[in-house]
Amino acid sequence: MTTTTTTDWQAWQRSWDRQQEWYMPDREERFRIMLDMVEALVGRAPRVLDLACGTGSITARLLARFPDAVSTGVDLDPALLTIARGTFEGDERVSFVTADLKDPTWTSALPHASYDAVLTATALHWLHEGPLAALYGRIAGLVREGGVFMNADRMADRDTPRINAAERALRHARMDEAKAAGVTDWAEWWRLAAQDPVLAGPTARRFEIFGEHADGDVPSAAWHAGVLREKGFAEARPVWCSPSDTLLLALR
Repeated sequence: MTTTTTTDWQAWQRSWDRQQEWYMPDREERFRIMLDMVEALVGRAPRVLDLACGTGSITARLLARFPDAVSTGVDLDPALLTIARGTFEGDERVSFVTADLKDPTWTSALPHASYDAVLTATALHWLHEGPLAALYGRIAGLVREGGVFMNADRMADRDTPRINAAERALRHARMDEAKAAGVTDWAEWWRLAAQDPVLAGPTARRFEIFGEHADGDVPSAAWHAGVLREKGFAEARPVWCSPSDTLLLALR
């Protein structure tokens, strides 16, 4: 797709990063560890599927660290994909696919039959456990033998309700302080996107598809690891966590 526009895509990337960091102050640390594990397990020139890629946050960090990598970004969100395509326009290492991950045929649209690594962050909590388990089965079919899948997201442990409540209270108090200081939250970011001449149309279509927000499930890391093993991965466990987030790695 060729885009002729003077839109400052890097400015949109920076604003997306700042908005996401309001929710996840350890976001960059998650990305660093994710790429550490890519290097450790599949090397410095991987073929990567950036799953539910959004604006291409993983792809940007992947290519900055590993210039010989290639990336396929897949998402359904027309507004975030517009930013991603604008950002990486002309970069032959990057391609994007519009697809619904709940569609059982979505993998047929990909340019490659297999990948060294499938990476995703802050995305799959939109899915309920049934569709997520089905997605994990399809991902297992895409990751080559010896390849990896990593999911960085909230993974709640229902067996620790007091710890969960304390963590959530402190996190939200800090978010409230940052919001009072002028941080742009999710709703405000989308309001600004809807006012941009280039993003207004894609943003309207995005809300037709998703609504304000989808409420999926937030199962534990143990649930994720167990399902991934059932679907064909040989090993699966967390490789990083904060009080509220987990990076889970599965190895084929």
